[in-house]
Amino acid sequence: MVGINELTVNFGERYLFNKISFIINKTDRIGLVGKNGAGKSSLLKIIAGESESDGGNISMPSGFRVGYLPQDMDFAYGKTVMEEAKSVFKEVNGINDKIEIINEQLAVRTDYESDSYSEMLNELSDLNERIGLLGGFNIDSNCETILKGLGFSPEDFTRLTDDFSGGWRMRIELAKILLSNADVLLLDEPTNHLDIESIQWLEDFLKVYHGGVVLVSHDKAFLDGVTNRTIEISLGKIYDYKTYYSKYLHQRQERREQQLAAYNNQQKQIQDTEKFIERFRSKASKAVQVQSRIKQLDRLDRIEIEEEDNAAMQFSFPPAPRSGKVAVEASEVGKAFGDNQVFSGVNYFIERGKKVAFVGKNGEGKTTMIRSLVGELEHEGELKIGHNIEMAYFAQNQAEELDKEKTVFEIIDEAAHGEVRKQVRSLLGAFMFGEEEITKKIKVLSGGERARVALCKLLLEPINLLVLDEPTNHLDIRSKDVLKKALQNYDGTLIVISHDRDFLDGLTEEMYEFSDGNVKQFLGGVYEFLESKQAKTIREFEHKEKVVEKKQKQSSVHKLSYEDRKQRDKDIRKTQNRVGKLEKLIEELETKVEGLNQKLLDPNAYSQELMDEYGTLKEELDQAMKDWEKSEKELEMLNA
Repeated sequence: MVGINELTVNFGERYLFNKISFIINKTDRIGLVGKNGAGKSSLLKIIAGESESDGGNISMPSGFRVGYLPQDMDFAYGKTVMEEAKSVFKEVNGINDKIEIINEQLAVRTDYESDSYSEMLNELSDLNERIGLLGGFNIDSNCETILKGLGFSPEDFTRLTDDFSGGWRMRIELAKILLSNADVLLLDEPTNHLDIESIQWLEDFLKVYHGGVVLVSHDKAFLDGVTNRTIEISLGKIYDYKTYYSKYLHQRQERREQQLAAYNNQQKQIQDTEKFIERFRSKASKAVQVQSRIKQLDRLDRIEIEEEDNAAMQFSFPPAPRSGKVAVEASEVGKAFGDNQVFSGVNYFIERGKKVAFVGKNGEGKTTMIRSLVGELEHEGELKIGHNIEMAYFAQNQAEELDKEKTVFEIIDEAAHGEVRKQVRSLLGAFMFGEEEITKKIKVLSGGERARVALCKLLLEPINLLVLDEPTNHLDIRSKDVLKKALQNYDGTLIVISHDRDFLDGLTEEMYEFSDGNVKQFLGGVYEFLESKQAKTIREFEHKEKVVEKKQKQSSVHKLSYEDRKQRDKDIRKTQNRVGKLEKLIEELETKVEGLNQKLLDPNAYSQELMDEYGTLKEELDQAMKDWEKSEKELEMLNA
């Protein structure tokens, strides 16, 4: 369990966090949400011990392990993928080194009856026992499972990490964190470099992870699939909702409406009371009533309306210059890196004004095709750009390529030409960079803020072909929606790579699938494409299997004898009683846990005794939940 107690961080003249407090429990799957720059990444860094706060503290038990995946990191060189993944098991690796040394010594010694030889055998036995306790004998299989889940093939295991792109190396770092067996995982945008299949695998992995999970993500579907708690960061405060993202949005709106209604009612009561006081203040006969009303106002617990952060990026693309009917035409296009043929014999053409998506697993050539199109890579065959095409290209690492020592204003001002230079400040304002923000250097901006600067550069010249490679990486959900709307209204041609289903839905009308060295056209949107592939989600397949299984069970029930049905009904009643008792126990334990939560939020009340009591209660609650789930499954099977 991690306690965040009265945490305060000053950012210039404003609070990034102003005395925020909450607890991360073992079973929590927390989604941190808020606009870019609200402090989501900063909070993860402080919890991970990578940054310091200006006040308050982070408390956690002795020996507590934190696994932290930042958005940006330094990568290791010179190891294979498997070696790098296994490097996280430091104690096991150290023990294996000792075992190897002992085995080498035993192989050459012949003094089998000596005390030193016996001591060496005992030490070897102890070391092997320790490896067993650490799960060291399963390391290879665990690494293989995690790496495959994140999209690596067995052939990749022996390749050097140096050979992989930044996105794939980020996956290796993610694999190491998932293998670390940490008590809590802090994941900052873990899906940014994953394809749809890997995102689904990670979603399923995190749902059953043994420890707590706190993640920052702007993927709505991923948040809904993983989280059971949502913490919103807004204007230096936090708002804690015990539910997943989509439900949080509804609860947040309902809470504000209720709060506003209560505020309006109280304001009317205050006005009526103040009118009474003013009217009868000078009348002696009403002096008692007036004083009573004055005291009533003094005692009143006044309702305050939470400030709402409605700032949002607002922009639209300028009208696209007229171009020829065909924007892009590919004829027998191929590309190979050494012996690796990425694709070959590719033919397609994209008409003026069309909005298309390149889709497929990572490594199938989507980005390679785009880089060939914009002239960054040589290729086989012919890639023709249409007549009068003015193209703008947004690369995956566009935001990271910005000069980190320059300010926001300098980046845009230097890229602007002619009349556009007069509008730089207003253009930056549309991207939520005010007078204070435009003087900040790129190196101090969040990932989302850098992405907004990079997007802003696209508007400096009129363009009729937009080529975007993962443009939503690091953008908050509100900014993604604004970008999507701007692209829907854009009258030029769009080619986009994205793994975000919600972003592509309603934006693109054609899909080009990259698979096994080929590129196939699909006419339709992203969900139609997924339906045609019969791969909406893994959960859907599981649901179909359960439906079939249930039908089979239902047909077998009718074949039961009278005695069997009687016994079955008895088992159902017995299981229902057990479920009811467990639900009552869980409710009691949750009440006690919540009570302790409130005590632990108070730094003055915090103690090891309370922590131990809390841990015992949580273990009881976890066991009760497991028993309840087991009983529910039994009841479901009996009723099937």
